Amino acid sequence: MDFGNVLSRSWQIIWKHKVLWIFGILAGCGSAGGGGSANFRTSYSGEAPEQIQPYLDQFENMPQNLIIALVIGMILLVLLLVVISIFLGTIGRIGLIRGTHQVEGGVFSLAFSDLFSGSMRYFWRVFGLNLLVGLMVFLAVIILLGFFVVGSIVTLGLLALCAIPLVCLVIPIGWIINVVVEQSSIAIVLEDLGIVEGLNRGWQVVKSNIGPMIVMWLVLGLGVAGIGGFILALPLFLIVAPAVLGLMSDSQTAQGGGLLIAGLCFVAYLPVLIVLNGILRGYIETAWTLTYMRLTGRAAAAPVETEIAPVG
Repeated sequence: MDFGNVLSRSWQIIWKHKVLWIFGILAGCGSAGGGGSANFRTSYSGEAPEQIQPYLDQFENMPQNLIIALVIGMILLVLLLVVISIFLGTIGRIGLIRGTHQVEGGVFSLAFSDLFSGSMRYFWRVFGLNLLVGLMVFLAVIILLGFFVVGSIVTLGLLALCAIPLVCLVIPIGWIINVVVEQSSIAIVLEDLGIVEGLNRGWQVVKSNIGPMIVMWLVLGLGVAGIGGFILALPLFLIVAPAVLGLMSDSQTAQGGGLLIAGLCFVAYLPVLIVLNGILRGYIETAWTLTYMRLTGRAAAAPVETEIAPVG
């Protein structure tokens, strides 16, 4: 497989068909998450700044039923956001796969509405694939942890020492799972397969082309995603600097000013970060789709497009 052609063609597709940026942004929604603390009242009551303490006192004086309702409402809101992020993330990945396939098939223009509506028929299969693999991995981890915990107790810790070298297998196993799921998702969309059939197809493609898969994972996973993500995160460190410098000062004015500047800079950079991350995600998904198509013979290697200067 011509790796250079795949990488160049992926950039051509993602740059020319900017509607795929939107699906890249949607694909990035799947990594959202959140958390909280049940010890908010006991941890901060009486120790918060004077400006915040009155609000905490009002919270403590609220009726217990209202507090429970607020907690339930927050939990439902978080669950709703998780469901929305999973839906948009899955549709985003499917749209990128379909868009890449259509461009390679000769389509000159991609429409967002067509890609979005056409991706719906694959949603439950791709979602089910990720859910199935996630449950299998979760159960495997629980079983292995239980085995090693019980075995370590019986052998007085000897089994735990023997298990340390097995930790080194986590990285290659995780790589194999990620690549198989990626190729299985592409197989479901491009070949209209079911969940189990798609998983088998993805495994066969990876197993039969382990060398090219390793190369593409090194390029896309460690190279493009790793270095690209680090570059996108660099401005965030600069944005935090005013807040850190302000908090180091004894002046409340400096502290408030530092937080305000950091907040404004973050709000200004956030849209840029979302768009750039969408382009990055779109490029990676496009490259994986082209890799599948090249290795399975679903498309011939497309020539790299170049600008031809007019004669005369």
